[in-house]
Amino acid sequence: MTTIYDVLRRPLVTEKSNYQVGKLHQYVFIVADDATRTLVKDAVETLFDVKVVRVNIANAPAKRTRRARSRRLMIRDSGYKKAIVTLAADDRIPIFEGVE
Repeated sequence: MTTIYDVLRRPLVTEKSNYQVGKLHQYVFIVADDATRTLVKDAVETLFDVKVVRVNIANAPAKRTRRARSRRLMIRDSGYKKAIVTLAADDRIPIFEGVE
């Protein structure tokens, strides 16, 4: 990994992450496979100018399915690493907000 711009890949927007943004001040990002908690914290604080309280990281497994004829396992979607970033109560990231 060369720069902090390579750490965050994209935001993960789901129903659960929308709830986390509204109630818990937590934002979910898909991050690089070799990203650590400190790298994610530095990247979010630098790019969005917010105060990060905590970073949780989880590896999401690959989605698997079976072939119809041979019944062999096949990988449909590859796995990824996601980071759940908790911000201070008064900070927010505008890309996750709806119509204001």
